Amino acid sequence: MIKPLNIYFIATGSWYLSYGMQSVVFAWLVTIILNETPDKVGLAQMAYLLPGTVFILIGGSIADQFGGRKIALIAQCAAASMAAGLALSMALTSFSYDKFLVFAVCMGCTQAILTPARDGLLPLVAEGQIQRRVVQASMIQFGIQMIGFVLASMADSVGAVVMLSVQSVVLSIGAVAYYYLSVPLVKSARTQARMINQLVASITEGFRSVMASPGMRMVVLQNCAMGIFFMGSYIVTVPLLIREVYDGSSTELSLINAANSLGLFLTIVVLLRVGDIKRQGRALLIAQGFGALVLSMAAIQVSFTTLMGILFVWGMCGGMAMTMARTIMQEQSDEHQRGRMMGFYAFSFMGSGPIGALLSGYLVAWFGPSTSLAIASLCMFVVVVLVGTQSNLWHLSHKAKA
Repeated sequence: MIKPLNIYFIATGSWYLSYGMQSVVFAWLVTIILNETPDKVGLAQMAYLLPGTVFILIGGSIADQFGGRKIALIAQCAAASMAAGLALSMALTSFSYDKFLVFAVCMGCTQAILTPARDGLLPLVAEGQIQRRVVQASMIQFGIQMIGFVLASMADSVGAVVMLSVQSVVLSIGAVAYYYLSVPLVKSARTQARMINQLVASITEGFRSVMASPGMRMVVLQNCAMGIFFMGSYIVTVPLLIREVYDGSSTELSLINAANSLGLFLTIVVLLRVGDIKRQGRALLIAQGFGALVLSMAAIQVSFTTLMGILFVWGMCGGMAMTMARTIMQEQSDEHQRGRMMGFYAFSFMGSGPIGALLSGYLVAWFGPSTSLAIASLCMFVVVVLVGTQSNLWHLSHKAKA
């Protein structure tokens, strides 16, 4: 019999394999195939990320109310249907920017509902080793994503319909895994007729809990900055840089994404060997600050190989930062509010992503992709310095309730 932890990893791996493919194909479709202007590229990415701002907190509360496994299963099935639907539409009719925006919004909604439900399930199968399981989940995430990037590099050859069809199959495998996943029931579903009132109270309670913890509060703050300055740069500025400076296509987009994820993956492998990090907040801030400095080097018009190296080191910093941030939130959250806590964690990053995507698009339109990267790097570095000097995150220790 397969252990629940392994089934969870299969379900998680299917999503991130699909996500790795989509990260490249999404940027390839809007940047290369449709050849849209920087502001429309930013708008398309914002359309994908915006549902996170609206629904991700609701998703966390729904997961607490009805069980994370059930919500994750429904969301994964919906995502598989969306990918299959776009593939069918592209095969039968013409492809347009408007159709692309509809797909972006729909997929963004499924991710917003799925993310907190999936993350809230991890402690239930972690067997008392939360930080180690977080590191393992992160390793699977970025390792599987690299496979997705490799598959997506064939988009120019096989076309978008095939890519989207494969993505739908991969997501369906994950849905089957969620169906067979067995987890303990932490909080039973309450009277569904009073769901709206419970939902509002649930979100409010979760917000108060996050704000009451200095550690979680600062993680949320720096995550917001990362969503604006780092995510916007990664999903909008870098693809435009590839198009306008390096004259690239799906292959170059895949290589850049793979280099970044390889850095993330290697950092996580090292964390697995080293063991628990005691000064989690300090590791988080150092990784973010150094990452900002590294990204600023991409503003110089270097060779494509050098750019891959820069994105690789930036990924190493991201692997440390994201793992420490998730661990802090997991360890300091109450088990009865964990779905909401992870919802706020995801909200702080993904919810600020639409702002970053739109801002990055306009920055590229105004200043070009290279200068835009320099501006984003400087802003992120300033935020890291302010959080490090004006809060207790620098001194936050392993399993210390803040």
